[in-house]
Amino acid sequence: MNGTPANGTSAMAGTAASDADLPGLPVASGRETAREVWRLSRGYRLRLAATGVLGIVSTGVDLIVSVAIGFLVDRVQAGTADLATVLTVAAVMVLSAVLGAAGTALTIVLATRVYHSVLAALRERLVGRAMTLPRHLVERVGTGDLISRSSDDVTAVADAAPAVIPVLTVSAFTVVVSLGGLAALEWPYAAALAVVLPVYVAAVRWYLRIGLGVYRAERTAMSARAQQILESQRGYATVLGFGLAEQRHRAVMTDSWRVARQSLRARTVLSMLNARLNFGECLSLAAVLVVGFVLVDHGASTVGGATTAVLLVLRLLGPVNQLLLVIDTLQSALASLSRMIGVVTIPCGAPPDVPAQAAGTSTAVRLEGVSFRYGEGPRVLDGVTLAVPAGRRVAVVGVSGAGKTTLAGVVAGTHLPEAGKVTRPGRTAMITQEVHVFAGTLRDNLTLAAPGATDRDLRAALEATGAASVLDVLPDGLDTLVGVGGHPLTDAQAQQLALARLLLTDADLVILDEATAEAGSAYAGQLDRAADAVLAGRTAVVVAHRLSQAAACDRIVVMERGRIIETGTHDELVDAGGVYAGLWTAWEAAR
Repeated sequence: MNGTPANGTSAMAGTAASDADLPGLPVASGRETAREVWRLSRGYRLRLAATGVLGIVSTGVDLIVSVAIGFLVDRVQAGTADLATVLTVAAVMVLSAVLGAAGTALTIVLATRVYHSVLAALRERLVGRAMTLPRHLVERVGTGDLISRSSDDVTAVADAAPAVIPVLTVSAFTVVVSLGGLAALEWPYAAALAVVLPVYVAAVRWYLRIGLGVYRAERTAMSARAQQILESQRGYATVLGFGLAEQRHRAVMTDSWRVARQSLRARTVLSMLNARLNFGECLSLAAVLVVGFVLVDHGASTVGGATTAVLLVLRLLGPVNQLLLVIDTLQSALASLSRMIGVVTIPCGAPPDVPAQAAGTSTAVRLEGVSFRYGEGPRVLDGVTLAVPAGRRVAVVGVSGAGKTTLAGVVAGTHLPEAGKVTRPGRTAMITQEVHVFAGTLRDNLTLAAPGATDRDLRAALEATGAASVLDVLPDGLDTLVGVGGHPLTDAQAQQLALARLLLTDADLVILDEATAEAGSAYAGQLDRAADAVLAGRTAVVVAHRLSQAAACDRIVVMERGRIIETGTHDELVDAGGVYAGLWTAWEAAR
């Protein structure tokens, strides 16, 4: 209900993991990536076909220059070249160059528009899916990976367009048309290149087999580094309070060096590809020159024909060299694209490696032998069994670190247990102590919970939570802008707003995780009355910051080191003289 993350205990405990153990969201395979891109391009396929036809025609016109030079060489050798012939050939060359350049430019523009349209559709799907991912999945893999895919990977794919699209577009058509021109000129020229082709095929296959994995590993390392930095920044006060600054610094430094190592691997692989392609280039030119010499020597071809063949080969090798300059960008973009599509194609609901939780047929809540841990850390909950009858209110109390917030997260479904079973109602709402006021009008903040609510419903919810007076100080009432850049609200007003949102959801189960703790004791009574209004008639689990709030519940559960050690009513626990009685005595003395 407040848009804030659940308990982040793992943030302080995490250290740099090995490359093989780095957690993360799934990465789409090459086939899945191609299938999703093809699906996203459904509305642009006719434009793609037109772009292909234009590209082939433009490249064919551009290659007339090579044919014209070969024609002129033959005329000069035969002694039949006069001024008119030279001027005619020059005019044809200029015209073909201009038309070819214009056609190529238009082809690149059309291809770029399709690329960015498909990318925009993919970005929208990525953000939309990220907003609906199960919270337990985000908690398990960390927000760094998701943020990296939503920002770094999107940027990598978008930035690849200016460098990759012109080269890919021109190269693909130039290779096809140049090979066709060589075959039409004299088939031995094309055959000579066919002999060298395996060198290029082997080099590219080697790179595709090695390079994509290297770039994916680099992106994964970047995600892990982002996660470490985010956790350190979000837990800044905790890091300082527990003296963990040096530990966090080492973790970030370790992940930064992992990024550096993966980047160095990527550059090394690219350099090795350069060597292979340069070798193929030398072999191609040598093969065509040898074939040209033999054909001319035997009268099967003219010097002009051999010249045209060499120019076509050079024309062919040019795009290959250009492709070489951007192939690392292309591979990086493909790796990022597969990571983006990995998020888009996550099925709705719990992932297959996480046990599902049952929805009860009533509003009762039941935990049976539930255990939970953050990552590879120690168990935070250990064999917890708890039953909350329908319509009853259970308070959870205990010292800091007892597992109260984690238990609330398990009941809410934001954490999935590693063992045990959880049964809860279908409609569940939770408020933590870090409530959030969204940027927008007060009405927008309330209708997030109930889009169809009328102004009368909104005012009634505010009245029930004691927040009706807020309208009196807002200049435009429900239409007043609040949140960032809007009318400021006090901590107590923000918590009342969150409680009103919860009331509008009409949830069967309500979890309050110290939801009224942040406003301070000055508003304690007011917020407790607001909470009572929200919880009336509902099944509720309340992580109580103030024991006066726990005392008002139907039942109290006392936790210690992830276990339930006491349970009963307020009077029963006080009379028992146990842990709760000690907490209550300390609470009464401090009031």
